[in-house]
Amino acid sequence: MSTSKVIHAFYNDDDILMDAVKKIKGEHHHIEEVFCPFPVHGLDKALGLAPTRLAITAFFYGITGLCFAIWMTNYMMIQDWPQDIGGKPNFSWFTNMPAFVPIMFELTVFFAAHLMVITFYMRSRIWPFKEAENPDPRTTDDHFLMEIPVHDNEEELKALLATTGAVEINIVEKH
Repeated sequence: MSTSKVIHAFYNDDDILMDAVKKIKGEHHHIEEVFCPFPVHGLDKALGLAPTRLAITAFFYGITGLCFAIWMTNYMMIQDWPQDIGGKPNFSWFTNMPAFVPIMFELTVFFAAHLMVITFYMRSRIWPFKEAENPDPRTTDDHFLMEIPVHDNEEELKALLATTGAVEINIVEKH
């Protein structure tokens, strides 16, 4: 197993962190990861991350739920066990569709929500009983941590990070 050195720079304010990310990216250094106690608006763009396609996935999951609801209401209420409600039997799904709108809406939301949670866990590689990967427990409370790989430029990076408002700078061996 090979080890490599990384610098962990700690910040205690999200605005200072954003300015530091912009400054470090402006100096053409690669930022491996930023650990935050809460989402920071604009951090993904500042890091140069590609936009997510999860919204498209959610749309298709919702369409799947809608299709399932249409099939289910047609099968249950029209084909399998047609009901004579109020003396007015009607064996057409399109005529009865207004009564099925709540079911269609709920199953659309149900499929989108549940399948998105599963997709998020799979994409994030968050499995049940998985050990946390955050390098410092303070990143879940009140500190932000920027992780930058070191390639024979340790002193230069430390000097640059000191000018960005980092409250703590550590060199760490990463396995």
